[in-house]
Amino acid sequence: MQIKYSNHFLSKLEDVLAESDYVLRYEKGTFKSGYCILKETKIVIVNKYFTTEGKVNCLIDIITNLDIDLSNISEKNKKLVSEISQSTLNL
Repeated sequence: MQIKYSNHFLSKLEDVLAESDYVLRYEKGTFKSGYCILKETKIVIVNKYFTTEGKVNCLIDIITNLDIDLSNISEKNKKLVSEISQSTLNL
């Protein structure tokens, strides 16, 4: 899968998290990895000062590390999650 660093692709990744049980927020912070996951409350916080490329990379990393229940998301987002998982395995 070719990763596109555009606002459109960023919106697709945000849709995956929106359909899952997790809430995505963009906030300022001093987290070293650029994001923070509060698993107890299912909140994902990404550094709001990141560029589009940084936000896309963070969301891809987050999506591959979270246990997202695929039964609750649409078919197109299931396909996107599957493609992201396969592309990160091949790296």
